[in-house]
Amino acid sequence: MSAAGVPSPLSRTSSRRHFWQRDLVGIAIILAAALLGYVFVPDNLALLTRIIAILFLVLSLDLVTGYCGVATLGHAALFGAGAYAAGIAAVTFNITSAFSMVAIGALAGGVAGLVCGVVILRGHGLAQLVLSIAVIHLFHEAANKASTLTGGSDGLSGIAPDPILGLFEFDLFGRTAYLFGILLLLIIFVMLRILVRSPFGMLCRGIRQDPLRVSAMGASVKATLIKMYIISGAVAGVGGAFNAVSTQVVGLDSLSFTNSAEALVMLVLGGAGSLYGAFVGTIVFVWFEDVVSSANPFHWLTTVGALLIAVVLFAPKGLYGTAAALFERYRRRLK
Repeated sequence: MSAAGVPSPLSRTSSRRHFWQRDLVGIAIILAAALLGYVFVPDNLALLTRIIAILFLVLSLDLVTGYCGVATLGHAALFGAGAYAAGIAAVTFNITSAFSMVAIGALAGGVAGLVCGVVILRGHGLAQLVLSIAVIHLFHEAANKASTLTGGSDGLSGIAPDPILGLFEFDLFGRTAYLFGILLLLIIFVMLRILVRSPFGMLCRGIRQDPLRVSAMGASVKATLIKMYIISGAVAGVGGAFNAVSTQVVGLDSLSFTNSAEALVMLVLGGAGSLYGAFVGTIVFVWFEDVVSSANPFHWLTTVGALLIAVVLFAPKGLYGTAAALFERYRRRLK
């Protein structure tokens, strides 16, 4: 630290190194968990692949809610836009390369993010929630009415992605889809970690904490939020496109309000504003839902509800956020 109280270049370099070391550990844990799932749960790769697809949605939600403080219950509109765009590209235009479908899904999600951002950001607080609910219903109804392209209530089927690199086919066991999803997830995660630590990411954090002060400093709050909405839409679009590639069908449920609400629940469960919380919340919620619904198909929602109440009461920062805070407190005591 310099005499003026400004961090020296050496301390900033040390801080960056510390963050990257922590991220490398996080990436290593993600890879290890993915490989363990592939080896020890080969008969349930469909569930693991579903978790990966939902993870993209929750990560994208974390960008606008956890980092920018924008309340939304319509984020599945971005996920569904990517899914339908990739599906239509494959079925109608015969674009069946998995990478091309994902790119098209990211583009469609970004455009949907721009549209949603312009509409939702016109409101504040409760009005934002109402606008986001209206947006998801409008997207849902548009997909239902455009049945010649989307299949309407019957869904869009006949999606047949080409083998990856011409070698790895998308089989019924989901091996290729799972590994493809892990590759996409790692690429997106690294990009998002760079984004949230960039000056743009810090500006978004500042807007979440005090938008008036950020505006007084000369930064455009609305323009910044719309940019983050577009980025978030691209990430959600990747998730939607990956879901279309892995399941080879797109239904109206990808644009459902339930998807948006559950994504928000997963984010709160894991802890908003860290990206890692999205991983923890999604994995715990989907796994817990699968196990409990299999054991008690009639009353499993009661058990899930009890879990969420317990987390909100005893771990208000979410599972990851609370664990990280306790670890940091313990580390400071050791010093």
